[in-house]
Amino acid sequence: MGIKDKCAIVGMGCTKFGELWDKSGDDLVVEAVSEALEDAGIHLKEIQAGWIGSMSTAWSATGLVYPISLDFIPATRVENKCASGVEALKEACFAVVAGEYDIVLAVGMEKLKDSGASGLFPPTSGLPSGPKIPLNRTAPGSYAQAANRYFYHFKINPEEGKRAIAQIAVKNHFNGSLHPKAQFQKEVTLEQVMKAPIVAWPLGLFDCCGVTDGAAAAIVTTPEIARTLKKDYILVKGFGVSVGALGAIDQNYDFAHWEETVQASRRAYREVGIHDPAKEISVAEVHDCFTITELVTYEDLGFCPKGGAKEYVEAGAFTLKGNLPVNTDGGLKAFGHPIAASGLRMTYEIYNQLLLRAGPRQVKNPGLGLVHCQGGQPGEFNCAVAIFGR
Repeated sequence: MGIKDKCAIVGMGCTKFGELWDKSGDDLVVEAVSEALEDAGIHLKEIQAGWIGSMSTAWSATGLVYPISLDFIPATRVENKCASGVEALKEACFAVVAGEYDIVLAVGMEKLKDSGASGLFPPTSGLPSGPKIPLNRTAPGSYAQAANRYFYHFKINPEEGKRAIAQIAVKNHFNGSLHPKAQFQKEVTLEQVMKAPIVAWPLGLFDCCGVTDGAAAAIVTTPEIARTLKKDYILVKGFGVSVGALGAIDQNYDFAHWEETVQASRRAYREVGIHDPAKEISVAEVHDCFTITELVTYEDLGFCPKGGAKEYVEAGAFTLKGNLPVNTDGGLKAFGHPIAASGLRMTYEIYNQLLLRAGPRQVKNPGLGLVHCQGGQPGEFNCAVAIFGR
């Protein structure tokens, strides 16, 4: 029966992202939820249930109810790698649509800087080993492998390909310079990106997102209740989720596309009734843990033809002034990546864009906004796509 237009987001909050040594995870939850409550114009006691996304096994649902003093409400911890924040929001929305609750809370939070985490994922994998995926692979190494394979697959000169992904870093850092909550609020030049120290060729320092602390929160209710609370809210149009496991050990996997993104987005598009995403989506927040990730995602979401992303990037199609602005807040490149918080941070940006509250980053006349998160490594992603509108 679908979820389209059956639940609304009436309030959102987001902390500043960064190396937040002076704040605990509890502090971040309180800050994000407090802003969301104020935005929604409701009291904490009106929240009937909650979901918190977190990759850390040290966090249970207690990490949601304890900091905000909501003892004994139904609460659940959600974990699905980098898609955890969107998954928490999805579960909250499904509970409202099912009629179980009237007003609920979804939070994504991660406190990585205090944990000693040095990357996006553990250095080992539970998958069987194969010639393409040694068990000691790193995240930069895996995405560098994908970048080189993408260049080969589509017959792109490697230096020209590196220049194209560098332009994505320039775009996202410019957008982040316009957002007061971004971790990195400084523009970079194409020359700086191209000449930055190499992490795993072709990925340099500015092609990789940071390890970060942060939290974001959303308050979800029915459209009927939303209308009684305020005039400016957004509607949830649809979700799509896809989880892959065997692509990386399939000898036919091309490493030049993200099949999980293809599958998740098409499920969301079907639910919403989208036939031409390049024309029907007004603004998007996509997972840019590395610049090559964003480049490939353009194609897999249907924003441009397969193998054509380089030309679209060079034409400025995804800049603030382009036909389909992507990562208007700077994305993971400017915000960093507190894993489970990123999906709700992306939703926070789409929420503000649709409500015309994005300030200097504002997109003209936005209709539908898309959020895309994927966690894992090429060939074994957990992907979630969400679409929102007025």
